[in-house]
Amino acid sequence: QVQLVESGGGLVQAGGSLRLSCAASGRTFSSYAMGWFRQAPGKEREFVAAINRSGVTTYYSDSVKGRFTISRDNAKNLVYLQMNSLKPEDTAVYYCAGTKALTTAPALYNYWGQGTQVTVSS
Repeated sequence: QVQLVESGGGLVQAGGSLRLSCAASGRTFSSYAMGWFRQAPGKEREFVAAINRSGVTTYYSDSVKGRFTISRDNAKNLVYLQMNSLKPEDTAVYYCAGTKALTTAPALYNYWGQGTQVTVSS
């Protein structure tokens, strides 16, 4: 069982940066691949980025590639999403999630945080 709590969301101007954090409870954090997803009003939840258990392999959606960076610190049970060059279309609730095998499919993630709001003004 893993419990996830996101933080770091807020209001930022276009072109700015934010770093989201996701704190995981439990002693088995390093046995889970982690992902970030987002959901804008009226839209389906979409994949943003994912990282494998060791932190060596990462995946990104085309819409954030080159602007966002996912990383993790297994010693601290934390996963991060560094977001640079933010655009108004990045506005959404951002969720972190955990799964046993690295994947971009939200249906295959077993554990979810409550989400943190990111709003990018133009």
